[in-house]
Amino acid sequence: MKKITILFLMLANLLAAQKNKKPNIIVVLADDISARELPIYKSDTWSPPKGGDTQDLKYRAHTPVLDEIANKGLYVKTAWAAVVCSPSRAMMMTGRYAHLHKWWGNKTTGKYTNEEGRIGTLPLYASSPLTIGHIAKQGGYTSIWAGKTQMRNPNLDKFGFDEGVFTPGESSLGGDNPFTDFRVQTQKVDGKKVMLNNDTKQKVDYYDQAGWYWKPHVMLMNHPTSKKEFEWWPNTEKSKKEYGLNTYGPDVELDFIFDFMDRKVKEDKPFFVYHTTHLGHDGFDFLNPSSHNKWPGTPKIEWKNGKYKRTEPNVTGDNGVYNTHGTVTESGIHRHINYLDYQMSLYLQKLKELKIDKNTIVIFCADNGTSGYGKNSAESQKGTHVPFIVYAPGLGLTKKGEQDVLVNLADVLPTIAEIGGVTIPKDYEINGVSLWPFLTTNQKEHRDWIYGYKDGQQIIRSKNVLKDGFNKWYDVSETPSDLISYPIVKDWNTVSKELKTEKETLEKILPQFNTFKTQRHGPLTAKQKQQVEKQEALKAEKLKALKAKKRAKQKAKNKNK
Repeated sequence: MKKITILFLMLANLLAAQKNKKPNIIVVLADDISARELPIYKSDTWSPPKGGDTQDLKYRAHTPVLDEIANKGLYVKTAWAAVVCSPSRAMMMTGRYAHLHKWWGNKTTGKYTNEEGRIGTLPLYASSPLTIGHIAKQGGYTSIWAGKTQMRNPNLDKFGFDEGVFTPGESSLGGDNPFTDFRVQTQKVDGKKVMLNNDTKQKVDYYDQAGWYWKPHVMLMNHPTSKKEFEWWPNTEKSKKEYGLNTYGPDVELDFIFDFMDRKVKEDKPFFVYHTTHLGHDGFDFLNPSSHNKWPGTPKIEWKNGKYKRTEPNVTGDNGVYNTHGTVTESGIHRHINYLDYQMSLYLQKLKELKIDKNTIVIFCADNGTSGYGKNSAESQKGTHVPFIVYAPGLGLTKKGEQDVLVNLADVLPTIAEIGGVTIPKDYEINGVSLWPFLTTNQKEHRDWIYGYKDGQQIIRSKNVLKDGFNKWYDVSETPSDLISYPIVKDWNTVSKELKTEKETLEKILPQFNTFKTQRHGPLTAKQKQQVEKQEALKAEKLKALKAKKRAKQKAKNKNK
């Protein structure tokens, strides 16, 4: 009887320990994917392979796994980011808006006086020392950051993450990458700057980039196999032997993430995965350099009998002439989303394999709207409206399926803080609001308004009213079939008192964040401030002249028609 009592107590203690164990957290941040691209959002319009709009079902993404976790878990009807990469990722990384972190747009990140006394881009860990990585660490989590960084700073070890797998890696951290020539780079030819494809040495009309899809540039941070803090991968005899044309960057990211998860489960440590995948982002198609493909193909996958089958890539060739032997898909953002769905199925399998599926929260979202449709657009909610799915079986979520609430990407950081038991100081401004009370209680609403931005353009909406970056106001009380064609309110005397009140509330909120013109930068010396302002004025004049030239060219073209 005594032995039975002891065994019962041991079992009870074990169950109590498991119950009190912090849940693992996985955040998958997809790249340039509007909510409308996922079938779960029921839009009647999505993006074709060249960008723009289509209703052709052959270009509709197929997402059985994301559909399932959205319905068994929950998905947010209206989640917002900023309209382009840098300010959106800054919002996610800091839980703050641009008036604090100073990352207004891709080309308008704030300046400051750096450690050497020179003018530099203000890093987020300087403007906002409590990054998402630091919060996770304070909460007792070990963490990995895998994929795209977009942090414009080589000091990737200052964001609070224990490990990193960066695609592409920073050459300033480890010299030139010796493993791949899949790079588009500005070089001098006959004294003139031109853009070259390093693989073919041919001129291309594109932008500078180190490849992150096929034969990717990969940098490791603090990996157990590394001899130093930052190291190019492949970095072992085995990986060097296997690396080549058939190496696909998104697969590499997931392999390292799963290796990290394996190690942390063995160590019995809660973990935080921040997976900032490139999937969804357009890129130079090195396998088809003359094709002008917007979204390079992925390895072929097939959904059959409730599971995925992946075809092993078989790419051969060199110097821009490649044969994929039918193992790589054609171009299209729908192919990227399909591959994301495949990767989400691998996540779910891994969680079950490690027996942590009942103690892990998975958040799937994106950083801004689709290229060729919403990215960089401040019109209506084209650039801000992104998917947001939460899946956490076993963690007591009280909501299921579609949730008609408002969520900002800034909300993820305080959510992680609350899950990890981290108290954010009262004098440290956070613009996000923790989702945890909404997810786990009978709370019906999450927040009253959400916010997006690009440079000096402010975008804000409440439940029924939206103001875009061009100061147009919309009635968003009913959702149109394309998720975007809301009626513009031109006469506010014709709308309800409820809508008028919401508009007045939003107008009172906006001024506190409207500091692009007056407080665009971080701390600068008086001399540096004058220097920066002079450079910005010159840039503005050049841009104005360029726009005028384009307008004149278009006017002449229209006249000749």
